[in-house]
Amino acid sequence: MSNTSIQAQTTYKRISTIVENLIANDSLYQERLEQEEMINHIYQIFNQRDTVPPMEKMEEDDLMNRINGILALHSVAGSLNDLTPEEMAIFDEAVKRK
Repeated sequence: MSNTSIQAQTTYKRISTIVENLIANDSLYQERLEQEEMINHIYQIFNQRDTVPPMEKMEEDDLMNRINGILALHSVAGSLNDLTPEEMAIFDEAVKRK
């Protein structure tokens, strides 16, 4: 097995462990996110060569915070689609006032 293949497996395992733990401890993530889909999506993000700093050099807390941010973004994406017309009007008014 090549070093690249071993590194890819290590990267995937590191990401999947963090994603699994974050989703297991957050009911919103459990409700709105598909675990395997998110693992693969985040793996693709961090597998890009232009990731700064490279994932292999990131501290565990930093990596966890970055992954948590991605999960949070995906869990709230599309939330406005779930609002009723009345709730959307209230939201629009609140945004206009800011």
